[in-house]
Amino acid sequence: MKKQVSSDAYQRWFSAAYCHSISETEIEISVPSDIHQVWIETNFLPELQVSISEILDSVVQPKIVVAGQEVVIDESCDEPQQASSEPAKQTQKGKNAGLNPQFTFDRFVVGHNSEFAHAASIGVAASTGLAYNPLFIHGGSGLGKTHLMHAIGHEMLSRKPNAKVIYLTSEKFTNEFIEAVKKGGLDKFRKKYRRADLLLIDDIQFLAGKERTEEEFFHTFNTLLDLQSQIVMSSDCPACEIKNFNARMISRFESGLTVELQAPMMETRLAILKKKMDEWKADVPDEIISFIADKIRSNVRRLEGALVRVATFSSLGGSQISVARVEHLLRDILREEGARKVTIDSIQKAVSDHFDISLADMSSRRRPSNIAFARQVAMFLSRKLTRSSLMEIGDAFGGRDHGTVIHAVKKVESKILADTSVRDTVDLLDAMLQRR
Repeated sequence: MKKQVSSDAYQRWFSAAYCHSISETEIEISVPSDIHQVWIETNFLPELQVSISEILDSVVQPKIVVAGQEVVIDESCDEPQQASSEPAKQTQKGKNAGLNPQFTFDRFVVGHNSEFAHAASIGVAASTGLAYNPLFIHGGSGLGKTHLMHAIGHEMLSRKPNAKVIYLTSEKFTNEFIEAVKKGGLDKFRKKYRRADLLLIDDIQFLAGKERTEEEFFHTFNTLLDLQSQIVMSSDCPACEIKNFNARMISRFESGLTVELQAPMMETRLAILKKKMDEWKADVPDEIISFIADKIRSNVRRLEGALVRVATFSSLGGSQISVARVEHLLRDILREEGARKVTIDSIQKAVSDHFDISLADMSSRRRPSNIAFARQVAMFLSRKLTRSSLMEIGDAFGGRDHGTVIHAVKKVESKILADTSVRDTVDLLDAMLQRR
């Protein structure tokens, strides 16, 4: 890393880090504190990946963990030292299951955007396999899907210490399946996943189009349901919107409970920042915290990354920190955050102008073909360019239900593929809206 970053950055963020463990797919890097973890994950993962690739001559994903929250491995022994305390045993079981020790229910800040998803997750953790099975969590990047999944795993292990809990991404499931096929280890692979009491699989949408892996997961899914084992999945969109996914899988995903995580409101963003300040023992003025919460609205991970940057600067600059300095310090994050300030209202206005219909037609019950198509295009763009939920989009178009919005999105997608003039029209509106 000394070749990848400045000497000051190396000394501040990497001098106390060390390799905790290495597997075929992952390397754990232990760091002294939460703030080290978030800062490295936010700012240095590409450089870290380059360094790891140079040393190992293979693609191994870095995972940053906080020292003291893992069982320490004595390299002179063949096996990890057994900790005598229950918390240490619990931490090791979570680690074996692939769980992040920091992603627990008590560290999740609940707001209006997440209260249903949070309540459902607690319900699943309390009675796995008996209700809400499968649980399907969807929402944009950085809103807390992974946090809730890990929290379910931790809670189940606290209630049933001998339970077999497995968390992994769909990418890892795919890679392990391919490796099992190549090496003739399918029986072992199937025993591993089909005997789980709780299977947590992240980013399920990435299985789409991988026919053999999808088929394997289909049978794993059915086996676990038959055994009343709990399945929890996450996706960046509702199951019905995952493209190139087998219809029978979609119907099974929708047979349980589906919950959505939305972008947090101002009060929730402030609560998240203040909770992180308490955890990190950071001292940032209220004026600055309010500024960050006001400007970064769409992504909790980005919100926390901004706080790490500001808290670090504050610890170095003392009382000299100001809103103007913070705005300069976060200019890249703020630029990215503000790049797509597109609203449903602005979409409706642009589409109605383009198709020469009245703005009122966007929410009316009129069904002439030219109005219906324009309305569908506006719904499609609202789904693509805003972070509004299906229900919120439907409400903005005259109180239509989410099924109408889904139908509109699929209709426009099919027309884009079949008709170049439709594709050009949608692309033109898309570009025009994002330039505003």
